[in-house]
Amino acid sequence: MRATLRWAHADLRTHRGEALFIVLATAGIVASLLLAMALFGYATNPWQRVFSQTHGAHVVIHTGPSADAYKLAGLDGVRSVAGPYPTAAGTIASRGARASVELRGAVEPPATGRPLLISGRWLDPATADGVVLESSLARALWAEPGDTLTVPGTARTLTVLGVAESAEPRYSPGERSGLVWALPSAVQHTAGRTGQVIGLRLTDPDDTDYTVQRAVTLLGSGAVTDVSPWQQTRAEAQGGNRLLGQVLGLFGLGALAAAALAVHGAISTRIRGHLRDISVLKAIGFTPGQVVRIFLLQHVAFALLGAVLATAITQALGSRIPGRLGDAVGVWQGLPGHTAALFAVPVAAVLFIAATTGLAAWRAGRVPPVPGLRAAAPLGGRLSGLAREALGLRLPSPLVLGWHKAFTRRPRSLAAVARLALPLLLIVVAMSAWTTIDRFHNRPEQIGLAAALTVRADESLSDADVRAQLARNPQVTAVHPGVEVAALVPGQTGTIALRGLGTHQDPYPFSLAEGRPAHGPDEAVAGQGLLDLLDVRVGDWVRMTVGTQPQILHIVGRSLEPENGGRVISTSLDTLRENDPELRPTLYQLRLRPGADAHTVATQLATAAHGRFDVHAVANPADGLSSLRGVVVGLIAVLALIELIELLTAIGGTVREGERDLLALKAIGLTPRQITAVTVTATGCTALAAVLVGTALGLPLAHWLIDTQGRSSGIGAGIAHGPSPGLLLLFGAAAVLGAAALAALPAARAARRRLADTLGAVA
Repeated sequence: MRATLRWAHADLRTHRGEALFIVLATAGIVASLLLAMALFGYATNPWQRVFSQTHGAHVVIHTGPSADAYKLAGLDGVRSVAGPYPTAAGTIASRGARASVELRGAVEPPATGRPLLISGRWLDPATADGVVLESSLARALWAEPGDTLTVPGTARTLTVLGVAESAEPRYSPGERSGLVWALPSAVQHTAGRTGQVIGLRLTDPDDTDYTVQRAVTLLGSGAVTDVSPWQQTRAEAQGGNRLLGQVLGLFGLGALAAAALAVHGAISTRIRGHLRDISVLKAIGFTPGQVVRIFLLQHVAFALLGAVLATAITQALGSRIPGRLGDAVGVWQGLPGHTAALFAVPVAAVLFIAATTGLAAWRAGRVPPVPGLRAAAPLGGRLSGLAREALGLRLPSPLVLGWHKAFTRRPRSLAAVARLALPLLLIVVAMSAWTTIDRFHNRPEQIGLAAALTVRADESLSDADVRAQLARNPQVTAVHPGVEVAALVPGQTGTIALRGLGTHQDPYPFSLAEGRPAHGPDEAVAGQGLLDLLDVRVGDWVRMTVGTQPQILHIVGRSLEPENGGRVISTSLDTLRENDPELRPTLYQLRLRPGADAHTVATQLATAAHGRFDVHAVANPADGLSSLRGVVVGLIAVLALIELIELLTAIGGTVREGERDLLALKAIGLTPRQITAVTVTATGCTALAAVLVGTALGLPLAHWLIDTQGRSSGIGAGIAHGPSPGLLLLFGAAAVLGAAALAALPAARAARRRLADTLGAVA
């Protein structure tokens, strides 16, 4: 053991640069994995992020106005409370949109369940009619700080002072009221149903059900009107983040695999560079087991040092990284499970490195004590016929020899290309995800959202009057009348959405991924969710019941349906009128001119109709994926770091192997500059091959993954969109030129080595 430690110490002193690279490579990989964990927690669990930042309540209890809610603060297991606060139900309107709300009286932000302001300011006693809106409600009303809200049926107005996020259940039209914070005096002047609300933060979150039972027993079952436990709220909030979870889970596994290959490549390259030293150790009496232990102890120590360094730096400085990545680390540090991940990721990395090193060290233990001398053939062997023909065509010899050097040793060359291609492949997938989300935002008509606004008119207005009034707005290019009803399919316990949009003369422009538009009588298009639910396909007939009326439709196409999980079947309004001639439109889908602002048009329509129009923006699934853009950028940065580490390893191996060919290259008359060009060309060719492989595999993989997710979510396949050819060309050029630039300096230094040093390297 003493001899082993002495040799390890001597090797460390002799090869400090290599040891430092292994430590830094390990630190970079562990830091990359920790950042990936932070991004995963930040993006896939926004509710948990808000809950941690707001010090949210584990259970929110609504009671009647006469209940003594203060008693709940004395329950065992209750750490802190928010309230009780007076509440009143009401309705508010903004820009033509209406929403049922719960006004909650407060003066100062509560310590428990504290709203997280994202714009504007908190309530001010100097502004008696000021309110703060929960963020989902603000989006539904298109309201921003400074806007004025109206209370339908009264002359009362409210001023929006701020918009805040909350960990409580979010606004859902027709199902759950939106949350509005107001001064207690404003709540008292609201004519709606009154009550109280109190939030309880528990010592043990798992005791929520027991605490609720005790609260109901203490106050009486008639006093409690609604209970919102944190588990239910979290499940509702996380329901829309499945895409984020799947995409980031894939990237996490891919980053782990890329990091594993990078570590394996770095260690294998270093051990190949020490074959002469291993032979010397064998010659002086070291056993294979001792050789294995030497390298295993060395690299485990390097890995442990790098992992500790990465963990300390990430924990101390990670939140200071500019942009979304720093925000993600700051939020992740406050989420449950952060400490466990901070310990588990470095430990897993060190154990994996130990396993990888053990395999490479076992191979080192099999090196013979007297290795055969390597023939002084240029660049690893005889030139291929293609290389000789290229030289015969007077192509620059450094380019030909560099290309030959990159692909002579096929197993090693293929391994280097594979290690470099994996991070590039994942970057291409990330770019495809970005492009798809951008398509959702900029071209919603291509994913089933041709209309920008939905208008519901007062029943006193006729269809002709509504359509004429809507068409007067110069920004409205088309008005499609329609109805949407719930239909029951025989043998199913749930319902589907049956829509009649447009007419035979003016059909609605559905986005079709399969089949053809519905033109004839009884023809319809359906979403993927409905096809899966009924186990049918395009070309089949389906029967459903609307009330007591049967409806039989022929599915002639599959449309992209972002709403209702794709469980939608759509036909023309004329087709539905065949069963019910008195059927009149209940909604109108409006298409706007390119570049028109939907908020402005909605305000104009509501103002012109004097409150008889209820105008809403058509929900875009991309609105819930806005955070994914910043996360994609962070993931690309993480993958680029892993790619850089792997690239440096590949360059180091290429330069080290080139030292053995240095005498041969100088013997045939190449100058140091030409020898440098050989190494740079070899690195560039390897990078180019990796780019081609990563792009060729990444594009179909990205389309498959995105379309698979679209199919499972009910929208349907056909939503994937890859990066433009120009962007891919720019990406590939940057990767190849960057690799060549990184290889230039070490290649130049190696080309200027003394002949005596070169003789020692090949001896």
